[in-house]
Amino acid sequence: MYSNKEYFRHGLLFITTLIATTLAGGEWVYGKSVLGVEESLLTWEYFWKSMAFSIPFIGILLIHELGHFFLAVYHKVKCTLPYFIPGWLGFIGIPTIGTFGAVIQMKGFVNSRKKFFDIGVAGPLSGFVIALGVLIYGFATLPELDYIHTIHPEYADPDFQGFSEGSLDFELGNNLLFWGLSEIFADPNRMPAMSEVIHYPYLFAGFLALFFTALNLLPIGQLDGGHVVFGLFPKLHKEISLAAYTLFILYAGMGMISPYSPVEDLALWIPLYIGFLFICFSKSGLTMQNRVALVLCIAAVQYGISFAKPDLQGYQGWLFYGFLLGRIMGIKHPEVSGFKALDGKRKLLGWLAILIFILCFSPQPFIFNE
Repeated sequence: MYSNKEYFRHGLLFITTLIATTLAGGEWVYGKSVLGVEESLLTWEYFWKSMAFSIPFIGILLIHELGHFFLAVYHKVKCTLPYFIPGWLGFIGIPTIGTFGAVIQMKGFVNSRKKFFDIGVAGPLSGFVIALGVLIYGFATLPELDYIHTIHPEYADPDFQGFSEGSLDFELGNNLLFWGLSEIFADPNRMPAMSEVIHYPYLFAGFLALFFTALNLLPIGQLDGGHVVFGLFPKLHKEISLAAYTLFILYAGMGMISPYSPVEDLALWIPLYIGFLFICFSKSGLTMQNRVALVLCIAAVQYGISFAKPDLQGYQGWLFYGFLLGRIMGIKHPEVSGFKALDGKRKLLGWLAILIFILCFSPQPFIFNE
């Protein structure tokens, strides 16, 4: 079915991504870098330790893609093997998680709503099961509290008063599932703060898996969540996708334009931001007139919210992903003939996928505080 060249290419990408995520794990979990010096150098000892992050993380991504792959094979839809995309940028000082994810490319025509649904929902459900196991294990086997002192020895100093003024404090944003599992399985006396979860390899890997699961299950376009909506609501998927994308952009951009900014800044920034929104909706399927009206409405609502609640901010980190969805991928779903409803079991799986999205989604997944 696949040539030796294809096996070699996909295998090489997988191994490279595993190495890249291990390097990233060393940086996040232990503060060790392959480019570090003396105490911050990533030795072979810490490289192998860092696989406690990379193996479960890459394993979850692999199971997710294999879920898509095997259902595509089952439905006789031609597709590629999983493409893993390495993404370690430590050599230029940018913190990354070592990968930009993994994808499979559909090469065959998908001619039914049922096939779209099966292939789409299989990935996130498969990966979610493994992520759940990784997180339960991570919470149930939390190390003693003094573990954090091996990474931050300054915490053990009774005179430690916190980090210097102007430094950045990074923490992960919680979600319902991560919080719920910590309440059930974690010893509260050992549970780390969200700013320290990055130093716990199983918890960090599981959190990232939930983050990617939620991204894929957004009910937009050709994302996995879009396939679910396409299957559950055959006559409403266009409206649901457009509404979900509009709300996503509306939330992400809250605070981007504010009446309390200097007038000279607004005179330049507002047209640029509205132009950005206009580009984001370029593949929405809307007419030019409706597209302009929608973009102006979004900007007006965001401006009004900033006027009434100046401290209410969205998560501007979502804007880049919103741009990729709207301009590159598009928010429409390929059509198929007919509106035949899914059977009961598939509908149940679809609603389960929606529930998983709600449990995994974090409005602010990565938070930087000064």
